[in-house]
Amino acid sequence: MLEIQNLRVNYGTFTALHDVTLSVNPGEIVVLLGANGAGKSTLFRTLSGLQRPAGGAARWNGTSLTGGRPEFNVAHGVAQCPEGRLLFPDLSVEKNLRLGAYVHRRDPAGTARELARVMDLFPILVEKRHDPAGSLSGGQQQMVAIARALMARPSLLLLDEPSLGLAPLVVEQVFQTVQRVNEAGVSVLLAEQNAFAALGIAHRGYVLESGRISLQGTSAELMTDDRVRSAYLGV
Repeated sequence: MLEIQNLRVNYGTFTALHDVTLSVNPGEIVVLLGANGAGKSTLFRTLSGLQRPAGGAARWNGTSLTGGRPEFNVAHGVAQCPEGRLLFPDLSVEKNLRLGAYVHRRDPAGTARELARVMDLFPILVEKRHDPAGSLSGGQQQMVAIARALMARPSLLLLDEPSLGLAPLVVEQVFQTVQRVNEAGVSVLLAEQNAFAALGIAHRGYVLESGRISLQGTSAELMTDDRVRSAYLGV
């Protein structure tokens, strides 16, 4: 499981995360709700080894995620699908996917099996595999970004704002895909502003405001909480 305890992250004199504590159990989808600037991406960068914390701890299955390098965290089962997708637009879809398996570069047979698996999970990518990633629609690019993260064979997927800039119908398709990924055995920590869609697939959730956890509960509890309904559901 993912255990985060009293995690604090500073940028100079500015504190971006204030003693954040949360958990993700095996097999769960946990949503992290929050507006822009709440600290969601900072938390993900820290869990990915891209940002050093000023205090606290984060462990995945007992292994610390805060003292190593990003490739260490990926090798231990934690992969991030970043906000904005960050694909290599001029490279083919398949080459983007293979880059996701770089940490397993000494296992070409395993990479081939994983490529076949993600192609099965995302059938649209089969016919697009030789196309430049930048030529795909926004929804298809998001599929590539998720598939690229899965090529690292994670047991925990950090999914940062997957619905950003997508049409409602495409958002529904993306979240259905996240459910399929979870059903295949991958735990998911999902950062989102689209509270309705995210709570619809998550088991539990947290609300992050100004770098602090302000609310937590099951998806049903958060969906009916007046503060969540007012701030994130427009009710």
